[in-house]
Amino acid sequence: MTTPTAKTRRLQQADQAHVWHPFTPMRLWLDTPPLVIERGEGFCLIDTEGRRYIDGVSSLWCNVHGHRVAELDAALREQLDRIAHTTLLGLAGPPSIELAGRLVKAASPGGGLTRVFYSDAGATAVEIAAKIAYQYWQNLGQARRTRFIAFREGYHGDTIGSVSLGGIDTFHRVYRPLLFETIFVASPCPHVHPAGDGAAAAVLAEVDAALAAHAGEVCAVTVEPLVQGAGGILTHPAGFLRDLRELTRRRDVLLIADEVATGFGRTGRMFACHHEAVEPDLMCLAKGITGGYLPLAATLATEAIFEAFLAPDKTFYHGHTYTGNALACAVAIASLERFQRERIIERMGPKIERIASFLGGIASCPNVLRTRQCGMMVGIDLALPDGEPFDPAARTGAAVCTRAREHGILIRPLGDTLVLMPAPAMDDATLAALLEGVGRTIEEHFRG
Repeated sequence: MTTPTAKTRRLQQADQAHVWHPFTPMRLWLDTPPLVIERGEGFCLIDTEGRRYIDGVSSLWCNVHGHRVAELDAALREQLDRIAHTTLLGLAGPPSIELAGRLVKAASPGGGLTRVFYSDAGATAVEIAAKIAYQYWQNLGQARRTRFIAFREGYHGDTIGSVSLGGIDTFHRVYRPLLFETIFVASPCPHVHPAGDGAAAAVLAEVDAALAAHAGEVCAVTVEPLVQGAGGILTHPAGFLRDLRELTRRRDVLLIADEVATGFGRTGRMFACHHEAVEPDLMCLAKGITGGYLPLAATLATEAIFEAFLAPDKTFYHGHTYTGNALACAVAIASLERFQRERIIERMGPKIERIASFLGGIASCPNVLRTRQCGMMVGIDLALPDGEPFDPAARTGAAVCTRAREHGILIRPLGDTLVLMPAPAMDDATLAALLEGVGRTIEEHFRG
């Protein structure tokens, strides 16, 4: 490792002196000089030493088209020449108006979702959905409806309301005394459910039993469609989402689809719900909504839900200062236009197949326990050759990701699960280099 420049060292020291990083064991962070990313080009990130790295997790699952994309840059500059921000409290603006129409058209082919409530992050989009679901029933006079059903190993964000719906004990246990009560059911992922291939039927029966036991008390069922991302890229069996939608209709409860991570091409369709022709009552969007450029989120709702808030004493009293920010909405419009112009969804098939082939190839590695894939969302479980887990103190997943940097690859682990999340628009050559680098890293790390 070469000695860093004075500029890099100054930035590293300033970071360690003042910045508190998210989801980061800060004691460990302070012991190692951080990698400082200064700029980006295409699907690569470039540090202050000029080294290039393939962005293998889409800058935490949000980048879609790459970095410094001409059309998105231009949309941002053009809007900046008009106005950077104005409130949506009592006012309207062209970017938020146009984007809302485009979002409902893209997200809801059947036309069920008609209304858009903006916010600024995935957690707030989910929090808003939960509040809307609760108040919807209150507005209809069903005061006993105060509970939610959610899935273990689920993740919906880090505000108190969204954490209440989260089922990852490592992240959430310390906050339990602050949270509202949620009825948790098992994850339907066959890799973590005792029923294995029978997981879908078992979990649907569990949801049905919970709805029966709490009849008239449940506001909504909240689900990450097809994939529980932060739980370890836990993929759901085909048909589970469709059957869950039918169950919620039959039991007369709302379905909240958290598409924050799965939306905008991650699963191979524009939205995960599209795989099974599911139209939820509420849909949460963020991350890729602006192509990974700026913070923006949206909660989409049906007209029936919206109409329950129209009476004078039924107003939804919720909002954020930067709701519907003009810069973010402008770049989101440009991102949606690029999806269509470049036929990004239509061109994803061969990329998804390439990833599947790669996963088949590394399956023979003694330390690869199993792999999961849904579109461009990939989880690689690492373990000892006998299938037993590594000692958590060894931080094996983190060590593999650190080694990957030597091959110009930036990825992140979830425990000892390696996560790959290449951008939906990533070109074939870069994707091939990413996969080759990850495979070589795994081989080198465990070969010793």
